[in-house]
Amino acid sequence: MTSARWLLRIARPEAWRLLAAAALGSLALSCSIGLMATSGWLISRAAQQPPVLYLTVAIVAVRAFGIGRGVIRYAERLVGHDAAFRVLARTRVQAWLDLDRAAPAGLGKLRSGDVLASLVGDVEAVQDLLVRAVLPIAIALITGTATVVMLGALLPAAGLVLLAGLLVAGLAAPAGSLLVAGRAERRLAPAKAALTDPVHELLTGSADLIAYGAAPAALARIAGRDRMLTSLSRKSAAGAGLGVAIGGAALAFTVVGELLVGIQAVREGQLSGVLLAVLALTPLAAFELTTTLPAAAQHLVRGLRAVDRLRALEDLPHPSVAWGNKAVSGHTLTILGADARWPGSAHPTLRDVTLRLAPGRRIAVVGASGAGKSTLVAALAGFLATERGSVTYGGVPLGELDEDSFRRQVVVCAQDDHLFDTTIRNNLLVGKPDATTGELMNALRQARLEAWVSRQPSGLDTTVGERAVQLSGGERQRLALARALLADPAILLLDEPTAHLDEPTAAELTRDILTATRGRATLLVTHRLDGLEDLDEVIVLGHGEVSRRGHPADILPSARTRSPARS
Repeated sequence: MTSARWLLRIARPEAWRLLAAAALGSLALSCSIGLMATSGWLISRAAQQPPVLYLTVAIVAVRAFGIGRGVIRYAERLVGHDAAFRVLARTRVQAWLDLDRAAPAGLGKLRSGDVLASLVGDVEAVQDLLVRAVLPIAIALITGTATVVMLGALLPAAGLVLLAGLLVAGLAAPAGSLLVAGRAERRLAPAKAALTDPVHELLTGSADLIAYGAAPAALARIAGRDRMLTSLSRKSAAGAGLGVAIGGAALAFTVVGELLVGIQAVREGQLSGVLLAVLALTPLAAFELTTTLPAAAQHLVRGLRAVDRLRALEDLPHPSVAWGNKAVSGHTLTILGADARWPGSAHPTLRDVTLRLAPGRRIAVVGASGAGKSTLVAALAGFLATERGSVTYGGVPLGELDEDSFRRQVVVCAQDDHLFDTTIRNNLLVGKPDATTGELMNALRQARLEAWVSRQPSGLDTTVGERAVQLSGGERQRLALARALLADPAILLLDEPTAHLDEPTAAELTRDILTATRGRATLLVTHRLDGLEDLDEVIVLGHGEVSRRGHPADILPSARTRSPARS
C-alpha cells in the first residue's frame, strides 16, 4: 500500500469535515478580500461626497464582511481541528495496532526512540499535514482562483498581474523555502529520534552511568546530537524565512503592478477612478492566502515523510499468532512437534518440542542460556507462531481462538515484567481492573508481599517509581507474580522469575511460587535446579531440543551433575 493510499484510508471517514473546513476557510478569506475591496471602493466613492443612500449597500457589505470573517474563521478552525484530531486519534490507534501485532518479536532492531517518534512526532506531523498543509493549500487554490477571476472581470490586465504575483508567492516562495531547508527537513525526524534514544538511556540508566563514570560521555553524546538537531532546525527556519521574504516582495511588486495597469486604464477610460483603489487594496488581502504556503510546504514534506514511516509499521514482520474469533473451551495447553524461529534467525530456535500442560499439572523447563526456554514460552503464549507443528488450547489451534479470551486464561509472568511508575494498587489492577481491596491483598498474600505492603505508610497507594526503582529485585518479582495471580488464569507461564536475584532470595521466591501455584497449571522456566522436587515433570532443553524429560526424582540428580542450566 502506498503512503498516499494509507493516508486516504485513515482520513476518509473525516472527508466531509475536511471539505467543510476548506469551504469555510475559503469563505472566511473571501470575506477578508471582500472587506478590503469594498472598503477601498467605499473610501474612494465617499471622497466624491455622493448622497449617503448611494453608499448604503457598501456600508452594509463592509459590516457583513467584517463580522462574517471572524465568525466563519472560528467555524473553520473548529471544524478543521475537529477533523484533524479525529484523524490523529485514528492514526495513533493504527500505529499502536501495527506495533502491537509486531511485538515483541517483530520489532527486531527498531529503537525505542524510533517507536516514540512514530507514536508522538509522526502522528502529530500527520495532524499538521492536514491542518497546516492540505487545508491552507486547498483554501489558497479555491480563493485565489476566485479573486483572480473577480479582478480580471474588472480589468483583465489587473487579473493577470494578481495571478503572476500569487504564483510567485504561492510557488516560488515554497520552492525556495524547500530548496534551502529541504535536506534539513529530510534529516529532522531521524535527528529527533537519534536524540530521544540517548536521553531515554540517560534517564533510565542514570544510576549505572554515574556509578561507572560514564555520565559525562553520555551527556556529551546528547549534547552533540542536540547541536545537530539545533542546526537542522535553524536551516528549516531559514527556509521558512526565505519563503516569507519572497512572499513579501511579491506582494509589493503586485501592488505596484496593479497601480501601474490601473492608472493606465483610468487614463484610457477603461476603468472608473473609484475602482483604482479596489485594484490596489485587493492584493493586500489576497496575499493572506500565500503567507502560510512556505510553512505549509514544509509541513507537507514533513507530514508525507511521517506518513511513510507510519505506513512502514505495517510492513514490520508479524511473527505472532494470527488470532481468530472462537471462544475458549477447555484448559489444556499443548505444543506438539513444534519448530519456532525468531524473525531474522537463520535456524529454528525450537525444534520438534512437545509438551502438554493439563489443569493442575506443573512442569519445570531448565536449560542453558540460548537453549530455547523463552522461545517455548513465547510460542505457548502466542507471541511467536510455530513454523511446524501446532499449539492448541482446549484442543483448538491458537490461530482460531479469540485473543482476549485466551489472554484471560493464559498469563505470562516474565523476568522483565514491566511495572508502571504508579502505585502498587494500580500495578496490580492491570491484572484485574475491577479487583476489590480484599482481592488485591489476597494476591499479595499469595506472593508473600502482604506484610511488606502493610508496613508502608501509604499501603497499596505506595508508588513504585520508574522501573520500580523503589522496590528491591525480590519485591519487584513478587509484585509481578501477585499481578499474575490476581488475574486468576487457568494456566500460568513463569519465565525466569528468579533471574538476577541472589541465591537466598531466589530460593525463597521459588518456594513461594510453588506454594502459590499449587493446584494451578504452571510452566516454570528457570535456571535453578533446587526446589523443583514437588513438580510433576522436569524438561531439559538443549540447543532448542528436548534432551531429557521425566519426574524430578529421575531428572534432577543427573541434571545437577551435568549442570546444563548453570551457564
